[in-house]
Amino acid sequence: MTQDEKYMLRALELASLGLGFVSPNPMVGCVIVHGDEIIGEGYHEEYGRYHAEPNAVASVKNPDLLPSSIVYVTLEPCAHWGKTPPCANLLVEKKVKKVVIGTVDTNPLVGGKGIQILKDAGIEVVTGVLNKNVREQNRRFFTFMERKRPYIILKWAQTKDGFIARENYDSKWISNPYSRQLVHRWRSEEDAIMVGTSTAKYDNPRLNVREWTGKNPLRIVVDRNLTLDPDLHLFDQSQSTLCYNQIRAEKSENLEHVKLSTGFNIGEILEDLYQRKIQSLIVEGGAQLLNTFIKENLWDEARVFTGQVQFGSGLPAGRQGISAPHLNGIQTEELDIMKDKLTISGNSLNLDI
Repeated sequence: MTQDEKYMLRALELASLGLGFVSPNPMVGCVIVHGDEIIGEGYHEEYGRYHAEPNAVASVKNPDLLPSSIVYVTLEPCAHWGKTPPCANLLVEKKVKKVVIGTVDTNPLVGGKGIQILKDAGIEVVTGVLNKNVREQNRRFFTFMERKRPYIILKWAQTKDGFIARENYDSKWISNPYSRQLVHRWRSEEDAIMVGTSTAKYDNPRLNVREWTGKNPLRIVVDRNLTLDPDLHLFDQSQSTLCYNQIRAEKSENLEHVKLSTGFNIGEILEDLYQRKIQSLIVEGGAQLLNTFIKENLWDEARVFTGQVQFGSGLPAGRQGISAPHLNGIQTEELDIMKDKLTISGNSLNLDI
């Protein structure tokens, strides 16, 4: 491992602390090194607050060391005014000796401009250190920027014999309490969560993070003909909610009905979410909605729990339950969650991000 990789790994560790707090910005970590000693560290902590570089600079106890220091930052320093000043300009102002960058920012507002500002000021710049790691960490951001849609995570729980619900749509409880708590953590890390009509009707989910600490995601329900009971939890206006339908457009304080112009079209929904700067989306079901995303190849990651429950035993063929979706993906991880098996897979056609 090179020195550059060593300090970039530390910057990546710092960047990960921003997961769930910085969207639609990327996660970024920054380490400032003088000699072989870290003299400053920082990360982008929350959207709208200072980025990683100013936080790291502010942590340096002796600013006189900055002109002879190396700055390690996971993503190219920004070059534009947003909610905060350009980070590239700050590094120029502090006259740092060298900047080592994990990967180039593909946001058109940056896209090499930050690197050029540094070079024009005579600062040595090195790019591409642990590039793959940085892009993987910020796969939500890069998918959003480069595919013009949210990063899509499919999630479901299935029985040992391959069902996600009984024939009457009852799906409680396939996974154990530890798995369900993990799902609540995931919700806190993503921008939005989506369910279909049947899941909303029969499960009456809240789609919040009551079993974890963090922000609630934007709730999304697909209800083409507006047949769902308005007394469902999804419509209680306790958190921001979108209802995609083919009947009407209407907006109240925390609930918006969005009328689709082309009938039921996943592409139109994703385009609308992109315009709303929704960077990541969990699709929690049901089977019809999940299968639509799979059929249209609009998914990036799948997280599937397999519980110890079996639905098929003792029932005639065709009446055991609703079959779990099937997808062709590349398994990246398998975990044991107190006897539940969690399989995480990536979409082989979308792994180039």
